[in-house]
Amino acid sequence: MSTPDHRESRPEPIAPRPPELVTPWRTEARAALQAEARAFARDVVMPIADELDRQKAEMPRSLIDAMAKKGWFGITIPKEHGGLGLGVFEYCLVSEELARAWLSVASILARGQGLGTQVLDDDRRADLLARSARGEWIGSIALSEPTAGSDLAGVQTRAVREGDTWVLTGTKRWAGFAQGADFIEVLARTRDPEPGESRSAGLEPFLVVKEPGTFPEGMTGTVIDKIGYHGFLTFELALDGVRVPESDRLTGLYGDQGADADAGGFASVQRGLNIARVHTAARAVGVARAAVEDCQLYLQEREQFGHPIGDFQALRFALADMAAEVTQARAFWQQTAHLLDDGAAAESESAMVKLLATEMAVRVTNQAMQLHGGNGYTTERRVERYWRDARLTTIFEGTSEIQRRIVSDRMLPRP
Repeated sequence: MSTPDHRESRPEPIAPRPPELVTPWRTEARAALQAEARAFARDVVMPIADELDRQKAEMPRSLIDAMAKKGWFGITIPKEHGGLGLGVFEYCLVSEELARAWLSVASILARGQGLGTQVLDDDRRADLLARSARGEWIGSIALSEPTAGSDLAGVQTRAVREGDTWVLTGTKRWAGFAQGADFIEVLARTRDPEPGESRSAGLEPFLVVKEPGTFPEGMTGTVIDKIGYHGFLTFELALDGVRVPESDRLTGLYGDQGADADAGGFASVQRGLNIARVHTAARAVGVARAAVEDCQLYLQEREQFGHPIGDFQALRFALADMAAEVTQARAFWQQTAHLLDDGAAAESESAMVKLLATEMAVRVTNQAMQLHGGNGYTTERRVERYWRDARLTTIFEGTSEIQRRIVSDRMLPRP
């Protein structure tokens, strides 16, 4: 008499169900945009990421062009300039879906959205906005330096005026996509602060226009060898007499269409930073969600002791905790994006959601590695990619420590 195989009565595997938008933020247009981005991430981005990430290779231009055809480089650009005329919410919505496949693809969207269009001439600005919306004006930002990262007021790169030209000299670090870009926005010091002025006084952004795949005269770039965040190269830039016309001195950074153009070069950065923090939170949620969905499948697939490991309570509960944390962080970034679109400054909320979502992504992807066991510590599974990429999200766009300082400084007197 044969012994019954317990596997014959095993329930059918449950496939991951990606989250849908819920009220109060669901609209049919947003749901359609989410579905479009989700399908693109699954069918187009994921196969490319699976092949190229382990090679530390750059994403192909064809992928960037495909996103441009969707209009996603102009999500936040007004319709009159060829953009989609949408808000921070939709920008982050698409970014979460793309980050679920490959973090760097969600990040390249930020190189559009009107970045590099804050020139003084209105006609030229309109032309650049239209090019940005079409994905034909994609840039890089060079803010940080070897000795100035979280403390941007400590930037030492100099801009010296010679007639109608500014001459830039200094070193910049962490300039992503700098070689492939159409331009680089460089934050430089035009003068030292006067007594009693803010340390940020005299800092201005400049537009360095260039041919994609090259660096302009007076600039050289050295590739920084990262452990993750592959898909585009990140550079340390040496500026030795880079010449920028006065017409390319910018009124602000980040290209945010809701920023006050008269706020001044450094002051206008703040709203852009808040949007960047919420964008980072959405990207972190996308990466963490990828880990949860992969674990859901793996716990049903992998067998030990004659059972799928998902039958063991400790592992089931770990997955439940992971899913709950991702869902919580998603609700928070959507709330904060809504506040920004509604005109609120949301500085504390942006810092909070960046802090909580990125720290969550590190925990969740680390737990996903553990649930995958030895298989997770190989390049055969995507989970190691999620783990490497999630770790960066707590560092760029302001470290977790900086976010804690922003929040606490608005709750207590500053020391």
